Amino acid sequence: MEWSDSWRGAFRIELRAEAVTLAWHGWSVLPGTYPAGERWAGPDGVEDRGPVPVHHDWQDRIGTRADQVATWWSGQSYSILLATGHGVDAVEVDAELGRRAAVALRATGIPVPIVATPAGRWMFLVASGGVLIADPGVTHRAQGEYVPLPPSPAHHGVVHWRVKPHICAWQLPHASVVHEALLSAPSYDLVAADRS
Repeated sequence: MEWSDSWRGAFRIELRAEAVTLAWHGWSVLPGTYPAGERWAGPDGVEDRGPVPVHHDWQDRIGTRADQVATWWSGQSYSILLATGHGVDAVEVDAELGRRAAVALRATGIPVPIVATPAGRWMFLVASGGVLIADPGVTHRAQGEYVPLPPSPAHHGVVHWRVKPHICAWQLPHASVVHEALLSAPSYDLVAADRS
C-alpha cells in the first residue's frame, strides 16, 4: 500500500493519539517499522520484514510513561507494537477460527479485545500469565514478543479492532476464557450466528 507524505503526516497524529491512550491504560507500546514499498522503514533505513521495533533496546523501553511514548510518534508514522508478557498477552489464530471464537465469546457474554490484521490473523488480548494447551493453529504471544495494534499500517491495509478494549472496560480475561472459546469455536455455525 502506497502512502502519500501528506496522508502519512495526518495518519501519524492518529497513531500517536492511540499509542498514548494505550500507554495511559498501562499497555506497553513501542514504535515499529512501517511499510515502504515492499519493505519496512525505520530510523536506520529499511528492513526486509516487519513490523519490528525501531529501537534495538526495545525491551528496556517497556513500561515507558505515556508522555514519553508521545515523543516516539512525533516524527514518523511508526506502527504501534504491543510488547506482550507485561500485563497483556495475545492469542493469535487465523481469521476463520478467530471469527468462530468471537461468536463463541459473544454467546458467553464475555467481551475480549480482538485485533485483526490485513494478512488474516486475529489476536485475542488476554491478561498475561495464562498458558494455553498446545495447538498447531494457535500461537500464544507472551514475554519477549510483540504484536501490532490498530491503527498500524500494513502492506495491504491497516490493522484494526474487531472488539475495542473499552468494550470490556480495559479489563482483560484470563487466557483460559479464550482457550475455551477456541475449543468450542468449530461447532458454531457462522451463517446462523450472523442471522441472530
